[in-house]
Amino acid sequence: MSSEAMTAARRRSREATVKKGLLYGLMLALSVPFVLPLVWMVSSSLKPISEIFTYPPTLLPSEWHWENYARISDYQPFARQYFNSLYIAALVSAGSVVVSAMAGYAFARIRFVGRGFMFVLLLTALLMPSEVVIIPLFRFFSDIGWTDSHLPLILPAVFGGNAVFGTFIMRQFFLGLPAELEESGRLDGLGRFGLFFRIALPLAGPSLSAVALLSFLHSWNSFLEPLVFLRTPEMFTLPLALTQIVDLQGAPVWNVQLAASTLTVLPVLAVFLVAQRWFIKSIVNTGLKG
Repeated sequence: MSSEAMTAARRRSREATVKKGLLYGLMLALSVPFVLPLVWMVSSSLKPISEIFTYPPTLLPSEWHWENYARISDYQPFARQYFNSLYIAALVSAGSVVVSAMAGYAFARIRFVGRGFMFVLLLTALLMPSEVVIIPLFRFFSDIGWTDSHLPLILPAVFGGNAVFGTFIMRQFFLGLPAELEESGRLDGLGRFGLFFRIALPLAGPSLSAVALLSFLHSWNSFLEPLVFLRTPEMFTLPLALTQIVDLQGAPVWNVQLAASTLTVLPVLAVFLVAQRWFIKSIVNTGLKG
């Protein structure tokens, strides 16, 4: 290689390094507005209340009060409420995945009269806010004696908006599957359920993970439904429990409340870090087929 070519190669390498450094610097700067509130929440959970509202604000506590986390149980049965949120979100995620996968496959692969109209009608459910139906739901569940239980938090979530959006995601995925895969399955003697469970479903991992993640996040962050249906502190979920960490005068105990909020965020971060690659892949592929 000539000296001119080597010089040009080194120059291109330096330019690529500079561009990469600028890109990483830009990404780091753009992440600050998203990361800083999280850092402030964790830091403030270890401060005394008086230091939280000091001006100018401090990023790190002058004294580390780890006992703020132990004090959570003084205000609420936090361990029981944590378990409530975990198992409700897990059931909602599993139920939404099952319903969405089967409905999405039916809309994508099974030809029946009114399929297009029914799918559009199904999507209109996404336009209806949950606040519109909360009163009829409360009357219904009150009449059958299900208030102050977790069933009103699970069943409407499994068959409601979560399942509708999940059905859309799964339908788009199944539309993208080559028809030849099912034709080869039919030659092997598989019926409709065999094609679904043995061919289509095993290939739907990214879309299933996206539906599960979205359903988990929706259930985990749900506040209105627990507020309406639940009365007993032992039945509370975490979003509702966080509002009940108050002193005798009803004022929020901010450092303890932020400690509880920090613990509340951990499962969401863990689930997203595990499933983010499949989630992004599924969302990218959602609009490829119509």
